[in-house]
Amino acid sequence: MDRVRIASLLPSATELLFAIGAGPEVVGVTHECDFPPQAERLPRLTSSSIDHTGQSCATIDRHIRGALHSGSSIYRLDEELLAELRPDLIVTQELCEVCAVAYREVEVAARRLGGDVPVISLEPESLEGIVATARVLGEATGHEREAEALAVRMREAIAEVEALPPAGAAPPATACLDGHWVPEMVRRAGGRDVLASEGERSREVAWEQVVEAAPEVMVLMPCGFGLERSLESILDLTGRPGFAGLGCRIAAVDGSSYFNRPGPRIVEGLRLLAAVLRAEPGSPLPEGAAWVL
Repeated sequence: MDRVRIASLLPSATELLFAIGAGPEVVGVTHECDFPPQAERLPRLTSSSIDHTGQSCATIDRHIRGALHSGSSIYRLDEELLAELRPDLIVTQELCEVCAVAYREVEVAARRLGGDVPVISLEPESLEGIVATARVLGEATGHEREAEALAVRMREAIAEVEALPPAGAAPPATACLDGHWVPEMVRRAGGRDVLASEGERSREVAWEQVVEAAPEVMVLMPCGFGLERSLESILDLTGRPGFAGLGCRIAAVDGSSYFNRPGPRIVEGLRLLAAVLRAEPGSPLPEGAAWVL
């Protein structure tokens, strides 16, 4: 098939496209597409309406909730640049309203381009769903063989983690404060998620629920935060009632790279999580994870 011109409006899609060899066809990405490095050199089709610089998780959350409540858009789509790039395929999502430009906004922009530009929406809610998105993109771009090879590698990596020795006499009670595929990651890595169920969308969890769940391990992975910002997020918790009595191991991870994005690096997140669940506080952790307490 002829080479397509792809506008990727989702960081995980950008990573998947490059991973299956479709990187040269990508003509535009989002302001959050930072991997692989080649993606950072491509035109940016989006920008954030909210300045996250130096703000805590709680402050960012308030701003996002306020924008959604007022009906304001969290992201801006540069439709003029989109038209200039002349894509004949747009990749986005409608799973999470705070993860990317709203799907309906993308649909409207695609119609304005004319020519019935197809819009693919990726909505995985499980690890197998993430693997399947590679195949979807492979079929859409003519990279079926590379996509199948990636799917095989990802499944093998998942199986390797599941084959590790147990993380304890019983799966440790684990709190990650995230939904979608993360509770499944906890189970496959050897833990037991005490605050979320597999396939359940991310939701607000009251601090009292965290204390009541009495986790043995807490893993900080705020959405969109790298390791450094995840480490800083502990400051949102230390002064809360009951924190001092939790007595659990607390680690921070690079959530943006390895947990929040349903892309090829999700298997690295699974390996990180398995390492955290099996390590003692203060012992070395793989790159992308660090002990907080």
